[in-house]
Amino acid sequence: MPQPKSKVSRSRRGMRRSHDFITRSADSNCSNCGAITRPHRVCNECGYYKGKEVLRAN
Repeated sequence: MPQPKSKVSRSRRGMRRSHDFITRSADSNCSNCGAITRPHRVCNECGYYKGKEVLRAN
């Protein structure tokens, strides 16, 4: 089995893993009702998207 030529230091290992973190999802407010929604999605609360009713609210 091949083995690594030398030990990888904590610093070098950390630099390699620096892009492996999970980013927080972006949130925005609905322009109609002000509820927190994900961008570019229909609002779950009121059914509006970009100021137009797309789904009928329950």
